[in-house]
Amino acid sequence: MGVNRDDEASEADTEADARHGGGLTTGEVARRLGVAPTTVRSWDHRYGLGPAAHTGGRHRRWTAGDLARLERMCELTATGLPPAEAARLALGDTAPAPPPRTAPPAPPAAPERSRAGSGLRLGDVRQECKGIARSALRLDAVALDKQLEDAIGEHGLVAAWTEVIMPTLQAVGRKWESAGERYVEVEHFLSWHVSGALRRHAPPVAADRPGATTVLACVPAENHTLPLEVLSAALAERGLPVRMFGGALPVESLVAAVRRTGPAVVGLWAQSRTTASRPLAQHVSAIEWGVRGARRRPVVLTLGPGWAGQTSRGLPHPPGLSEAVAAVEQVVHR
Repeated sequence: MGVNRDDEASEADTEADARHGGGLTTGEVARRLGVAPTTVRSWDHRYGLGPAAHTGGRHRRWTAGDLARLERMCELTATGLPPAEAARLALGDTAPAPPPRTAPPAPPAAPERSRAGSGLRLGDVRQECKGIARSALRLDAVALDKQLEDAIGEHGLVAAWTEVIMPTLQAVGRKWESAGERYVEVEHFLSWHVSGALRRHAPPVAADRPGATTVLACVPAENHTLPLEVLSAALAERGLPVRMFGGALPVESLVAAVRRTGPAVVGLWAQSRTTASRPLAQHVSAIEWGVRGARRRPVVLTLGPGWAGQTSRGLPHPPGLSEAVAAVEQVVHR
């Protein structure tokens, strides 16, 4: 879709107002970032990402520097960083705000941000993200399947997930959050086709080897299985035996699965802090099996943003897919 020149002029005028002290309202900031105003207020209250200077009256005004800090927050969370860590890094950035312009700027050679379809903010991502986002917005199953297959085939599973698929999923999720009930079908549609692409790409499950199996499961009440599906496929790609148990596995079933399989690694996914449970992770890490005198315990990997701030010594928390794969390989091959 093209960009209306009147809109461009309006945005430029508003940015100029922000640079010269007028400032942006919270609603204007939210529209620029592609998030809901409640998200901007939440980042202010929870992480101190509010306006650096306060003005009189009830309405808060955001400067160009404030906006740059929030844009940095969006970029960091788009990489999968937990919001608290992203906020810490955004607040630590010391790059000065751009100086006031004294002459009209020359048009940039290439846009820094890409938009796909109906205004999805994709940030600095690979070219494939735009095509995947457009196909998802159009609910075009044939095109979407081909684009996902091409991305995995060209970049490999780990890079395709990290640099193409995950940024697009996050952009669709942000669009859904900022548009009420709209775009929910797009997120579900895209997730379903990503899951199918992962299953088609993954090789057959490797045979069990003593001390080499990995058990993957979502914690109770957690149903976000897609990150575990890509980890399962990545491990299978490396010939490592894996047992995938999917979403919301009850505690008793998780314990039974660990006892029956005797895994070297147990990966527990939690998307939110309300589902992550450190006592559960500690309980699983204390399960023993094997003959007396040679008993073993699994290494428990706490996976996903829900574990931020809830892990402890002995419960590794890999920040991303490649780190999780490396952690499993280190345990299995030691």
